[in-house]
Amino acid sequence: MERNQMHRQVSVMRQSLFDQGYLDEQFIQLEELQDDANPNFVEEVVTLYYRDSSRLILSIDQALERNPLDFNKLDTYMHQFKGSSTSIGAKKVKAECTQFREYCKVGNGEGCMRTFQQAKKEYTILKRKLEAYFQQARQSGPSETACRPRN
Repeated sequence: MERNQMHRQVSVMRQSLFDQGYLDEQFIQLEELQDDANPNFVEEVVTLYYRDSSRLILSIDQALERNPLDFNKLDTYMHQFKGSSTSIGAKKVKAECTQFREYCKVGNGEGCMRTFQQAKKEYTILKRKLEAYFQQARQSGPSETACRPRN
């Protein structure tokens, strides 16, 4: 009974990430790639995302400190960050990246800075929520309900 309750709790945590707009369909597609041969696939992909994107965030931070701003370089960095965020289904982060790139197109440095702060905030919140989710999922053990049922 306790294991079933833990699985339900993991399922509720996962669903809340979608309901609150943190994750999108891409995360489900990652889950569908997970199998018995690679049971931690999604967690490994997310861990790589956070490791690699932290370097991009640092590059964007440094580029935002330069005067004058190089909007082409900023857009290139943000394009990479958006692509990485899209690949794991980080919906709110991706939306902020899109807005940042719009500000780059029109040369709005203040908009870039403001939007980047929001992107970093969403990135950090998602990281914390996913860490809690993966920890809970590991504690509850394997479950058929962890992914969408296969047809």
